[in-house]
Order: sequence, then structure tokens, then C-alpha cells
Amino acid sequence: MKVLFFLLGVLVSFAEAQTFKVTGTVSTSTGPVKDALIVFVNNQDTSQAFSAVTDTNGYYQLDLITSVTSSGEALPSKFELGQNYPNPFSSATDIPYKLKSQSDVRVTIYDILGREVREFSVGAQTPGIHSITWNGRNNFGVKVATGIYFYRLQVNGESMVKKMVFDEGEKNILLPSPATFLSMNPGVKKKAAIELQSGIYSVQVNDEASTYPKILPQNFYNIEIQGDTTLNFSVSTPIQDVVYLDSTQQIIRGFGAANIVQWRPDMTPAEIQTAFGNGPGQLGFTILRLRIPPDSTSFRLNVPTAKAAYSLGAKIIATPWTAPAWMKSNNSTIGGTLDTSAYTAYAAHLKAFADTMSNNGVPLYAVSVQNEPDAHVGYESCFWNATQFLNFMKYNAPEVGVPVFMPESESFVHQLSDSTLNDPIAVSHVAFVGGHLYGVSPSSYPLALSKGKELWMTEHLTTTTDSSNGWSTNPVYEWPAALPVAKEINDCMNANMSAYVWWYIIRFYGPIDENGNITKRGYIMAQYSKFIRPGFYKVACNYIPQKNVYITAYKDSASSKVVIVAVNMSSSTLYQNFAFQNGNISSFTPYTTSAAKDIQQGSNLTVINGSFAAALEPSSITTFISN
Repeated sequence: MKVLFFLLGVLVSFAEAQTFKVTGTVSTSTGPVKDALIVFVNNQDTSQAFSAVTDTNGYYQLDLITSVTSSGEALPSKFELGQNYPNPFSSATDIPYKLKSQSDVRVTIYDILGREVREFSVGAQTPGIHSITWNGRNNFGVKVATGIYFYRLQVNGESMVKKMVFDEGEKNILLPSPATFLSMNPGVKKKAAIELQSGIYSVQVNDEASTYPKILPQNFYNIEIQGDTTLNFSVSTPIQDVVYLDSTQQIIRGFGAANIVQWRPDMTPAEIQTAFGNGPGQLGFTILRLRIPPDSTSFRLNVPTAKAAYSLGAKIIATPWTAPAWMKSNNSTIGGTLDTSAYTAYAAHLKAFADTMSNNGVPLYAVSVQNEPDAHVGYESCFWNATQFLNFMKYNAPEVGVPVFMPESESFVHQLSDSTLNDPIAVSHVAFVGGHLYGVSPSSYPLALSKGKELWMTEHLTTTTDSSNGWSTNPVYEWPAALPVAKEINDCMNANMSAYVWWYIIRFYGPIDENGNITKRGYIMAQYSKFIRPGFYKVACNYIPQKNVYITAYKDSASSKVVIVAVNMSSSTLYQNFAFQNGNISSFTPYTTSAAKDIQQGSNLTVINGSFAAALEPSSITTFISN
């Protein structure tokens, strides 16, 4: 029977220490748990920890020191930090140190870039030799990546730093190193330096990379141990999301936003690179939406930014807010309707814009008939009803010369496009069905899908408000107001939409602010746009709902790369299990955006027996990329 055990936090002589055994099992409602890490922490001195790893039957065993005597040797004469043991380590390591006087102790773990990984605020400790245990997890309880780490001991204004190596490929049985301990205190000879004072423990049962099935970390408190003891622990498995890698749904065309020339300053070259590049510090957008001006002499103003975005791989779509005034019933660019006699002229107007762009190296992916034909506003606008759309799409759309989409209702009103979709000629001229989300939540459109038409969300913005005024740039309110964008994109994807297009690219409430900085909304959008590239397909998930967690999954058929996006809208860390059907994946790399993080890479998560578990940080969005 394989039982891995190790004794941490106590300096002992194996020949003279008296021990007793603690044994038991770890199981879920469905059976035993393999490779679960169990840590017993002494309530009276939390620097003392005893740990074990379960075998294939969920069984563990460890030996606790019950009585040891002090050597009577002199106390340490100086403050000193010892080398961790074992080193390298795979599951846990002991960090010893000695104190010459009563001291307030803090131990901090850093990665090779100097970023804090884990902090132990040990508090006041007596003179002597002590140690703490690190189980290779960060402050959020997530296993760190294999590599070099540094540990720093701070004591009463003094500090020391040493290096250690974490390697999950190692298989250690961790016991105190006599050589290490004696080097820390040469006066100790076959006698322990400290004595276990209490039999009351807190027990932590943790999930490791190789744990199967995946479990939720769980604490058990006030466990009394006075002699040989059997303790069985029952734990829960994370709520599971099953991803069916062979069950593809809609194709993903991309994510992007609008640049409306003449209504605000045009984008700078740096802003274009930030929006449409996909390197570090860039958003990876693949869709640019333009405005078709009613004045044809202004068409060319759209060329510079569109040409640069196109060169970076973006699809260019364009929308008119109004026809030229002379074509309309009220001879105005605001309100009114398009005269029936002007349909051919209007198609020629749209074609002229498309030709101008194409002749300047910017072929358009598609052109809209009308922006928000059902909106009553005081700026450029034009009303269209379902019959008018049907007639234009049936008889005039081919004259535009490029694919045409419609109806771009402000609230994705299906009735405006139903009759067009039900007409065999008109529907053949529809490139895709686009709509906006003002005042409504994302929902699917079965009729459009049954006709083989993609759904695109082509404009929306979510509010940035606080309790005292309307639009707010106060950073205190920025993240709580930005996080709903993650939920909205999730909902759009679950409503079978192939694209998500924000309103202005450059605006304080947009993905990039007026100073060229990426906003929190931008980083949230990039959690999708940087990783879910055009040509990916959404794949089916059999998701067991966990309150405040929202999940979608995607696959690139060409490369078989899999992407999962998980949104945690709650204020607590939540644990989620992901399982896969009909696919073979070795590991995932997570990237997280939160109030404190901007697409920050985390430690790789290994897929064991077709599943992995992850801790979703509070109020965050995490994208998992397959390796």
C-alpha cells in the first residue's frame, strides 16, 4: 500500500521521540479520493503542521510527536534562516529558522519575477528553532507553477532571503532533515528543541494536481488527538461543467467596437495597434464598425483607420444612421422614412461607400441597411418597418454589391426581420441578422438560425454609474460597473450569437479611454477577443449551475485548441470542476481579469482523467487556454 507521509514543524530525535499514529480515509459521496493532501495544524502553535497524502484507496497515515524533551542547550545566539527541506519539493516543504529573542515573524514567498505568491503572518514566537510549511499554493489556494521561488523571513526589522525549487515532477516523502536541523542548531544532540503543547488541531483537506476525483478544499476544526486515532473525512466535489468537444454550435466571427469618424476624433496609430493588435498590452479585436455618412464627400474620412485595422486582420462592417435628406419623406437627416421611389438611389449610395473603401484597400465584410430603425432620437436617424425591410432586401440589396445585414433594431426586435426571413428571395440576400441590446437581455432568434443566418450583436454599452450621478469615471466604481460586460458577452454567446461589437472604441466607458489606456471593459472584452479567434466554434456545455458563475467553451477545429471562459460575479472564491468528453487535453493555462488584475497569467492546471478543477477568484473573469 502506497502511503506518503511527512512530519513538519517539529525538531525531533527519531530515536527518542514518542509517537502515535493517525490514520483514516478521505472520500466523497461516490468513493475514495486519491492523492488528497491532508494537513493537521496545531491550534496552539500554527507553525507546527503534520501532513499526509492519500493513496489510491483514499487511505492516509502519519506519525505525530507526542512527547519530546528539551536538550537544555543554550538558546540560539542569532537570527538565522535555514534552507528549506526537501528542495526541490513537489507537494510541501519545511522552512526552518531560529530566533534569538521573542519576535514577530513574517514569511513571504515570491516568484522569480518578484511577485508575492504567499504570505505567512506567523505573529509573535518565543526564542528557539521554528519552521513553517508551504504546500506550493498561493494566497488564493491555487497550486503554483513549477519553477524557482524565493522565501523571505522578516523578524523585528531584519530579513533574510533564500531560494527554493518547486517541481511537481518530484515525488517526495518529506521527513525532517537531521543535517539541516543540526546545522541550524549545533547544540542539539538527539534531542528535540520544542515540545508539542496541545492535542487540538485544525485539519485541511486540499486538492492537488493529481487528486482524483477533484475535491473542494475543506477545513475541519477542533479535532482532538490524544493517542492512536482514526479520522475519516468526507469532502465535496466541485460543481462540474462537462464540455462536449465534438458538439459544435455557432461559429465565432469576432469581437470589436465602433469608430465613428466626424462624431469624435479619429483613432491614432497607437490606438489602432492597441485595439486590433494581439500582442502584450493589446486587445485582439477583429471587428471594426464604421458609420456611413449621408454626405458622400465624407466617405474617404473612414479610410485611414479602417485600412490600418484591416491590415491587422479586422473585418470591417459599416452602418448608415440615415439616408441623404433628399431621399427621405421629411427632407431631413433626423427621423422620417426613406421614400419608396428612392430605394434604388439608396442602394447606389451604399454601394458608393463600399466602392470608396474597396478602391482604397478596405473591402467591406458587410453593410447594414439602417441603424436602429425603431429608435426615436434627436440625431441622424430614419424609421423602417418590416414591410420596407422586406421590399429593400428582396429587390435592392443585390445592388449594393457587398453582403447586406439587417435590421439593427435598438432592442433586437425580431418582428422587423421576420417577414424578410420568411421570404425565399429576400432571405437569400441577408448576410446575417444584426441587432442591439438597449433595454433588453440577449436572447436567441430561432427563425434566423433555422434559415442558416448568423446572429451578431452589433452595438451596446453598459452603464457606468454610481449612486449619486450618471456617468462616472471614478475608479472606485469602474470595476463593479465593468464586470457586467463579461456576463453580457457570456449571455450573447449562449444566445447563439457569432459576434459582439461594443459602441465607441475610444471613450472612457469604452475599451480604450481618451488617453489611450485600456479600461477594465477593454480587458474584459480581451478575455474573449485575444483567445477566441475568428473561426472558433462554441461547443456545448452540460453545466450544472453554480450561483453567480457563468461559463462558455470554444474550440478551434483547425488546431483543436480549446478555450473556456468562466465569470464569477460573486464576492467569494468559488471552485469549479471542468470535465471533457470526446477530446484529449493535457493542461490549461488560466488568464484572469479582476479589480486588481489585467489578463494576468496563472499557473498551469493539469487535466487528470479528463477533468481539472480551478479556483475562480471573487468578482473576476478567467479564460482557460488548452496546451
